[in-house]
Amino acid sequence: MRKSRILERRALSAGTGFRQAQAAALVLLLAVPVAAAPGGEIETMPIGDYVCELPGDATGPAGLHVPEEDFSVVTASSYRAGGAMGSYLLAGNRLTMTGGPLGGKRYQRKSDGFVRLLDAQGKPGNLRCIRRKRNNS
Repeated sequence: MRKSRILERRALSAGTGFRQAQAAALVLLLAVPVAAAPGGEIETMPIGDYVCELPGDATGPAGLHVPEEDFSVVTASSYRAGGAMGSYLLAGNRLTMTGGPLGGKRYQRKSDGFVRLLDAQGKPGNLRCIRRKRNNS
């Protein structure tokens, strides 16, 4: 083989090795878990109607319904309240209504179907919202 052809083959094989190294690095990057977003992993709320209430007392009902706080999760990042649509973000255990009629309100998720409204200081308040099951209208 002539010298120029040998150099050409070496150059081509060096490029192939570099591409293989890039592919291997990409595979390793994809295999590593993605770091959580600030506030926790981004998730979605279970779709359904959330009924909000304040705690009652021993002399009356266990909870006092607050209908103006009710909302329905309708898609992975959208909700409906008061006849209007809005968007939300669930990061870790913090639910934030990012737009729409409840925009700016923040909640702490206690479980899949249970959130508690946070006050201005970020502390859980008395208002709680619970996902309504089909059999507990």
